[in-house]
Amino acid sequence: MRFVRFLLWTLFFTATLAAVSWSAEPVGTRDAFRVCADPNNLPFSNHQQQGFENKLAELLAREFKSELQYTWWPQRRGFLRNTLDTGVCDVVMGVPTGFDPVLTTQPYYRSTYVFVHLQEADYRITSFAAPELRHLKIGVHLIGDDYTNSPPAHVLAAKGIVGNVVGYSVFGNYAEDSPPGKIIRAVAEKEIDVAIVWGPIAGYFAKQQTLSLLLTPVPMVDSAPTLPLSYSMALGVRRLDEERKTRLDDLLQRKATEIRALLMEYGVPLLP
Repeated sequence: MRFVRFLLWTLFFTATLAAVSWSAEPVGTRDAFRVCADPNNLPFSNHQQQGFENKLAELLAREFKSELQYTWWPQRRGFLRNTLDTGVCDVVMGVPTGFDPVLTTQPYYRSTYVFVHLQEADYRITSFAAPELRHLKIGVHLIGDDYTNSPPAHVLAAKGIVGNVVGYSVFGNYAEDSPPGKIIRAVAEKEIDVAIVWGPIAGYFAKQQTLSLLLTPVPMVDSAPTLPLSYSMALGVRRLDEERKTRLDDLLQRKATEIRALLMEYGVPLLP
């Protein structure tokens, strides 16, 4: 399970392969709402503060009557070590519930991987049991510095579906905007027939394509205890920061309706 959580963490927070320099210098005072975030990772966050995690941070800072301040750092191996752990920022806006390196709040959403293909396609992929997956060109994300397989890729491999699978690195070209969205553009441009993608990424970038895309949540039956395909997402703080966690838990609960509306605006597929 720890391995899977690390894979998921790396997927959510895309990394850079280029030598990019980011400053982790703290800004302002400790009574500000200080967020650790990636400057190029929509739909979650970017330097222009256009992501749903940016909007959630604005909401929380406003409720705390605090100034919102960011420490920007590409979210890859070493992200926590260079940000949260150094004390230059206090909150990471999206981590899997129970992610070991941090103390997590109550979840503020739960989402899942989804199948993505053209609305006009003459097939409907609703589970990994679909016979069409044996011959369609399937896109999946590759994760981590060593291009480790994502959970959907593991499921496909276990079913012997390998030769027709195309890997898309979540790294991509960090000079481009939000590299994880490339796989959704590949579906819309008919480079691949279907993609199996983490829901928030799929929902956000599908809305930006010219052709209509159909998103179908991966059914619960396709998950396994050792390789889940749906996850509850929370905020992360330092492991001893119990007071901040408690305050955030209270606010997440009180603002649950607004937060759900925000997530829906960004096309995030939501599970109960």
